[in-house]
Amino acid sequence: MNIRNAQQAVDNWIKDHGVRYFNELTNMAQLTEEVGEVARIIARRYGEQSEKDSDKDKDLGEELADVVFVVLCLANQTGIDLEAAFDKKLDKKANRDHDRHHNNEKLK
Repeated sequence: MNIRNAQQAVDNWIKDHGVRYFNELTNMAQLTEEVGEVARIIARRYGEQSEKDSDKDKDLGEELADVVFVVLCLANQTGIDLEAAFDKKLDKKANRDHDRHHNNEKLK
């Protein structure tokens, strides 16, 4: 599924199941909450914090998908074509960062 199709799938889901989009500020708060859940899993599973028994069954992929869902909601409700924006950003990063990363001794 490409990003444009994902945006349409989220919009269809909102229309069929969600009644309407939460407002942008509510979705921003939700995004922060979802990113926090991702951070908790990564910090405990891959970082130095110990993982609690209650966190061991958490699915990182599912939590990342929650982040993507809310980002797609925000893009839809603010009129952003996220696929076009992502393509533009990837081109910009490729041009800007290619030499910088290849010349970074820390990455070798």
